[in-house]
Amino acid sequence: MPNFKLVEESARKIINMEVRGASRIARFVATTLKEFAKTVEKNFDENMRKASEILMNTRPTAVSLFNAINYIMMYKGENDEEKKSDAIRRAEEFIRWVDTAKQKIGEIGAKRIKDGWTILTHCNSSTALAVIKTAFRQGKNIEVIATESRPRYQGHLTVKELAKEGIPTTLIVDSAVRYFMKDVDCVVVGADTITVNGALVNKIGTSQIALCAKESRVPFMVCAETYKFSPATLFGELVVIEERDAKEVAPEEILNLGVKVRNPAFDVTPRDYIDLIVTEIGAIPPEMAYVIIRERLGYGLEMGELKVSAKHFD
Repeated sequence: MPNFKLVEESARKIINMEVRGASRIARFVATTLKEFAKTVEKNFDENMRKASEILMNTRPTAVSLFNAINYIMMYKGENDEEKKSDAIRRAEEFIRWVDTAKQKIGEIGAKRIKDGWTILTHCNSSTALAVIKTAFRQGKNIEVIATESRPRYQGHLTVKELAKEGIPTTLIVDSAVRYFMKDVDCVVVGADTITVNGALVNKIGTSQIALCAKESRVPFMVCAETYKFSPATLFGELVVIEERDAKEVAPEEILNLGVKVRNPAFDVTPRDYIDLIVTEIGAIPPEMAYVIIRERLGYGLEMGELKVSAKHFD
């Protein structure tokens, strides 16, 4: 019997943010579909579609989740066994893509970090941290200022990780970014989604940091694997900004007063505030997002429909 309990448990972990971060979610989803595929004995197409739908509905803003599922679901075969084999192969291929992309981005992005710099980062991006860690391991004398990243406090994970690495780190509240921007030489953040016009969708508060950096003439660097670029925006669709439970923001005594609470998980940073997007295939200006979607991901317009060509990303 297909192991839908595995898929449902994975979906729960993503929704509850036990698994968080675009890269981690993408890898986790690919691994889940790989293990699920192994349990399917018949009606492979139908069961894989059901599993994909369960996972697809977990985090609407994370395009990495969509691209991971879509990549695996491009499997081919004449029968169920061939389809299963190809789906597993594609899942393993995508997992390698995730694992190698981060290292390449770390190497490319570290070249933009100068000795003696203070870097500001937001949330808990494994890709942004790869750049910071690589620069530090290269012997560059750097310091990091990390925001708390409320309301989920992902910044606490970031400072723990940086401290373990031995990197001098300062934790600040989100609202203190402008106060400390005078001490910052470069902002390095990750990405949940890059749109076709080069805008960044990332952890709430990112756009305000970018605005402060622009005002202070501080470079703003985005670290994003190419599977975080959104094909749907090529076809005019807007990125859905996820709003999470009010209980993450306010205690029950406030909610019981009938006070309205809004808790968007992401915001949009215009491309004009972004100096550079570092991907595993090189550092690009935001304006090249369209090229990434067309040439790297293989999406194109044909008869008004989404057409996808299978590519290999070893």
